[in-house]
Amino acid sequence: MAPSQGGAGLPVLYSFRRCPYAIRARLALAAAGLVPELDLEVREVSLACKPPELLLASPKGTVPVLVVPPRDPGSEPGPNPGTHGAAQRVIDQSLALMTWALAQHDPGDWLRLGASPAAQANRAEIATLVAENDGPFKHHLDRFKYPDRFQAGDSPANPANDHQGHRAAALTILRRWNQRLHPGGWLLGQSPSLADWALLPFVRQFRRADPAGFDAEPNLAALQNWLERFEACAELTAVMAPPWGQRQTWRSPRWLYHLALAQEWRQGQAAGVYARSTRGLGLEQVGFIHASYAHQLAATHSRFYGDAGPVVLLTIDPARLEQAGVAVRAEPAGSNPEAGSERFPHLYGPLPLTAVRAADPYQP
Repeated sequence: MAPSQGGAGLPVLYSFRRCPYAIRARLALAAAGLVPELDLEVREVSLACKPPELLLASPKGTVPVLVVPPRDPGSEPGPNPGTHGAAQRVIDQSLALMTWALAQHDPGDWLRLGASPAAQANRAEIATLVAENDGPFKHHLDRFKYPDRFQAGDSPANPANDHQGHRAAALTILRRWNQRLHPGGWLLGQSPSLADWALLPFVRQFRRADPAGFDAEPNLAALQNWLERFEACAELTAVMAPPWGQRQTWRSPRWLYHLALAQEWRQGQAAGVYARSTRGLGLEQVGFIHASYAHQLAATHSRFYGDAGPVVLLTIDPARLEQAGVAVRAEPAGSNPEAGSERFPHLYGPLPLTAVRAADPYQP
């Protein structure tokens, strides 16, 4: 089954607001003139609870991923790079996504597509810089920023996995980039190229791991200024705010959802199983646990939990319910089957904690 597309067959961008790969993809899409909700649908995902639509489109489960309907002008019939099957095009590499967007419209000449020797040299430099960023710089950045995620010995250049050693190695690369920059300029001269926009989100992430240390680092004045201008630029501001940078996670229609009082969810966690039906009522009183589909959540919260204080949104995997032997039936909410046509999912049995994909504070 193909992942669902956005309204009116729009391309769908799966993104994560803070991910540097996703940031650079959004920068290119915005630079190409694409407008969320008009030209594409942006779906903010939780990397801890990846929606099935994302995994069906790109099993590796990383962002960004752009799913392009076949009738889009950027799509080609038959197999081609970035395509999974003939029905749609899936672009699941950030650099390929940037190139796809800018190939349609590149008003700032980020790609440097001219035929002159200078343009050809620029393209070669862009490729070299991006390869250094996505390879060795990202390698050291990750091990400096997240030392607990990596084991000693996984880095031949730093067998002890000393995070300060990785910081020093990353700084060596940054100093090379610093030498390319002129005050107020960019990596390839006086106008930005794809290299600048592809690298800056990662330099931004490096600084955020140790702002005081980065700002105090000598011999990086040009690069520090380059990053400061990026942090303040309208382009970054735009893609970090809605509608490009969504702050609420997109809710998949393939999941089921249950609103729980925070205290009752904690009690369920302690007991190893959750058995509350709805606010003020237990499973033993009602006979099933009330749940909702994604589009029903706002009304359910407003009607039953608007004055309830902290509420937890449980994201439930129907496949795991089936594995646990918990039946799910779509039924009217009231006791009278003829009361209305809208049906809600009802869980006939305790909710096993293994079926809960995520438990997050509910955001209307």
